[in-house]
Amino acid sequence: MRIPARPLNDYPWYLRPFFWNQRRKYGAVLDSALLWARAPRLFLGVAVLYGMIDRRSSPLDPALRSLITVRVSQINHCSFCVDLNSATLIRRGADPEKVEALPVWRESGLFDDRERAALDYAEAMTVSQSGVGGAMMERLRRHFDDDAIVELTGLVAFQNMSSKFNAALGVPAQGFCSLPSATSKP
Repeated sequence: MRIPARPLNDYPWYLRPFFWNQRRKYGAVLDSALLWARAPRLFLGVAVLYGMIDRRSSPLDPALRSLITVRVSQINHCSFCVDLNSATLIRRGADPEKVEALPVWRESGLFDDRERAALDYAEAMTVSQSGVGGAMMERLRRHFDDDAIVELTGLVAFQNMSSKFNAALGVPAQGFCSLPSATSKP
């Protein structure tokens, strides 16, 4: 990492429950969280926002949310995010073959029309020169209502922020997923 984490005892007491929960859920405190936590209020804001995006009552199913976060992470060259989000995607029921095919999803027969519409939208938001157009929104509306599109947009925007933060600071993969590191190929 380009900026070192502090010793756990140097972080404010009110962040320790977050670290405890990460140890319980992932078996380790996330390196990314230790960097965000260097700015405790920023960390709390990011944690609350993530909790609102990745909630059970989201109109987007958990596997689709994870599929999108992996793809955005690949495009942004965030090895930490690809690692963590791929492990989450597999835990949410995706076939590892599908995760491995994600960099070439357009050529793969493993993705359904709903996933393709969401992935196309996520790539258009992430790769700014392509942009989002009217035809793309019409494709999305075939699979998602307006509330789900707003949620999808928030998810992609959040994952762009998170993966760009981690990539810029050189947060390495923590070994959550044993799949080979996929390339970006937008």
